Amino acid sequence: MILDYKQIGKNLARRRKELKLKQAEVCERAEINDKYLSCIETARSIPSLEVFLRLCTALESTPDQILLGSVRQTEYAEDDAAVLKRFAALSPDNKRLAVAFMDMLSDDFQK
Repeated sequence: MILDYKQIGKNLARRRKELKLKQAEVCERAEINDKYLSCIETARSIPSLEVFLRLCTALESTPDQILLGSVRQTEYAEDDAAVLKRFAALSPDNKRLAVAFMDMLSDDFQK
């Protein structure tokens, strides 16, 4: 699969505009500078995987939505959706802690 960075940049910009966010607001959420986001949106820069994932989080999007321009439809049970929504709102440190806690719980249930 060849990545179309121009289209990825357009998808990022489109999603930002859908959310009515300014570049500065996305940059603050993703912890990058505004010039870098502008370069990514216009395909003058290619983001690292880490930056790309931070942008997806900042834009409340999934990687497939940004890469492909569409959202993969996934049906979740109500409880699963609630957990995913709460997990998405966590800081990166708290996400790691939550995953460790879930690992601990799954180990306990397997015994």
